[in-house]
Amino acid sequence: MTLDKIRIFTGNSNSSLSTEICEFLKVPLGQAMVKSFSDGEIAVEIQENIRGRHVFVIQSTCTPVNHNIMELLVMIDAMKRASAGYITAVIPYYGYARQDRKAAPRTPITAKLVADLITAAGATRLLSMDLHAGQIQGFFNIPVDHIYAMPVVLDYIKEHMGDDIVVVSPDAGGVERSRAYAKRLGAALAIIDKRRTGPNVAEVMHIIGDVEGKTAIIVDDMVDTAGTLTQAAKALMENGAKSVCASCTHAVLSGPAIERIENSAIEQLVITNSIPLTEAGRNCEKIKVLSVASLLGEAIRRIHSDDSVSSLFV
Repeated sequence: MTLDKIRIFTGNSNSSLSTEICEFLKVPLGQAMVKSFSDGEIAVEIQENIRGRHVFVIQSTCTPVNHNIMELLVMIDAMKRASAGYITAVIPYYGYARQDRKAAPRTPITAKLVADLITAAGATRLLSMDLHAGQIQGFFNIPVDHIYAMPVVLDYIKEHMGDDIVVVSPDAGGVERSRAYAKRLGAALAIIDKRRTGPNVAEVMHIIGDVEGKTAIIVDDMVDTAGTLTQAAKALMENGAKSVCASCTHAVLSGPAIERIENSAIEQLVITNSIPLTEAGRNCEKIKVLSVASLLGEAIRRIHSDDSVSSLFV
């Protein structure tokens, strides 16, 4: 199927990734004005005909999270009112994903609220990558295609990190993800028993599994303040690991994250470009960025042509 009915637009959160996706698909980036008035209100104007077209709007809801979410919602509404045939929200990084349940009394489930907002704005499908919790797919009453950065990351690990490795889950919640990596790498699996004492505060207790003399690769979906990651690296080295690397799909890297990574035992942090790096992040020699543009582009192609997306990961 040809791609002449596709139109791809981008918000301001990650325009470089959107450009890469368009280059992969060999389609032009859609013409749209997305800016803010002096008081902060968002103004959007779609500057080409999209009537009856399959429209994809790419926007990671990263920092500034609330502004980027609102930008996405206004763009979707503009497309709906311009009579787009289908509107797929492509959200490589889904913000508020960590608020996926009532973790304490009288707290919101904000991941569900954001899902409702995206649906109410007029999106007919969601494409996202490495959601923090799989159940977020069920928060939507529209089809959700959930893809993984694993193929891109695995290729890099196989090429650069040798054979004597152990895949490490930084907490109990990440065991399924780490097991999938370990299975495909033919590697052992270890788990870090982590006790969290407050928001963005974690204390590593002990390691389940043998890491002695091996290259430990910590696998997670995101790295925020890097507290968990750097404490895990320290614990792994204290338990005899030869070296420690880490792989995280979404590099939130807020607060003291860069400084912690630079001063940690981590030799290399492999991330994707689902979130654009800050200048400090770009200057950090320990950080290696892999592009997921081809993965997202192929998913977009398959969604448009009604082909299987899940077969990308068989």
